[in-house]
Amino acid sequence: MLLSSLGTSIANVGLPALAEAFSASFQQVQWIVLAYLLAITTLIVSAGRLGDLMGRRRVLLAGIALFTAASVLCGLAPTLGWLLVARALQGAGAALMMALTMAFVGETVPKARTGSAMGLLGTMSAMGTALGPSLGGLLVAGPGWRALFLVNVPLGVAAFGLAQRCLPVDGPRPDTRRAGFDPLGTGLLAMTLAAYALAVTTGRGHFGALNLALLAAAALGAGLFVLAESKVATPLVKLAMFRQPDLSASLVISALVSTVMMATLVVGPFYLSRALGLNAAVVGLALSAGPLAAALAAMPAGRMADRFGAQRMTIAGLVGIAAGALVLSMLPASLGVAGYVAPLVVMTVGYSLFQTANNTAVMGDVAADQRGVVSGLLNLSRNLGLITGASVMGAVFAWASRAVDIAAAEPEAVATGMGVTFGVAAALIACSLAIAAASRALVTRRTVLL
Repeated sequence: MLLSSLGTSIANVGLPALAEAFSASFQQVQWIVLAYLLAITTLIVSAGRLGDLMGRRRVLLAGIALFTAASVLCGLAPTLGWLLVARALQGAGAALMMALTMAFVGETVPKARTGSAMGLLGTMSAMGTALGPSLGGLLVAGPGWRALFLVNVPLGVAAFGLAQRCLPVDGPRPDTRRAGFDPLGTGLLAMTLAAYALAVTTGRGHFGALNLALLAAAALGAGLFVLAESKVATPLVKLAMFRQPDLSASLVISALVSTVMMATLVVGPFYLSRALGLNAAVVGLALSAGPLAAALAAMPAGRMADRFGAQRMTIAGLVGIAAGALVLSMLPASLGVAGYVAPLVVMTVGYSLFQTANNTAVMGDVAADQRGVVSGLLNLSRNLGLITGASVMGAVFAWASRAVDIAAAEPEAVATGMGVTFGVAAALIACSLAIAAASRALVTRRTVLL
């Protein structure tokens, strides 16, 4: 989990150096980050299903090996095209690692301690996100940009050795005649997700004909995927799972929450630099408060989920996110950087509590032969929320600021844009709370009837 999140965040800081090394534009080197994220997004559900069928330990080891080998290819890349292909392969390995790491919790940890295990995974993910920019900056300034990727090699070798030594050996594989892989569903889902991800990332906030065509392709692909899954004997995703109100609600809420949390990354740098006039070093320190708070809060959040119940802590986390977003929506610039960081910490602590409790609630009750695919769905909902948030919340911020170029907007316009954006964020979390309450009421009603 640490490796896959580090792979996401460490490359961002090296984009200027990579643009210079390959004589490429910033738009071109952005695909170094996008290739990794697109590979994870399109493959993570299939990765989880592959683990369910072929053995989670076996597939996880293959994922770590692929991630490590791809890191070598990234570090040796002679051209930008080579680097983009290697980053996509690295993302494929990360998809296997992310899906199966969470799936392993169900078979290696007692149910009473599932929350604590999920909290530990949350801590590792937040540490990877927080460590990436600082470690990446040191590596670019020292050995150079190739070290951004080669640093993963010794870490990958260590992770492979630990997984091989410590994880339980896979049990008997399922009868492939009854539990086969679904190539049609896998292909349709991958193409659908790729079309959607490209639709919301292409154009850097300018929505045009290409974005509409990609969204139409994604909608068509989603329809074909549902049709295919209803026909095949062994579907990639059993559509009947979505009739479970708690699972469906958890996936929807996870996507909404991730959309909201992306606002802190989209809006924060502009508010701190333009509205408050802070230099880059102070902006970086202020933004690192969020991941640091999440890393510190995740393990206590897991213990609270075990002690007080995952559903209660899910609601508590959502309330924390809503409170932080509401304060940010009304924040006067006169409070300075402390006025921004305090509600940001409240939001990220709430997010850490929500994420840990939500994952615990879902993974604690899932059938053993579906742990991989459900873990993939949870990770997918989070990733879709992040890429949607980057587009939607960025568009809301730009619209509310009424600036052609947000990087040159007046401080008052940026402050206004931030207030409107976090007001929308608070409204989305209010919707999430309503969905959670409705789901809980429906589950309670069904239990009483049974």
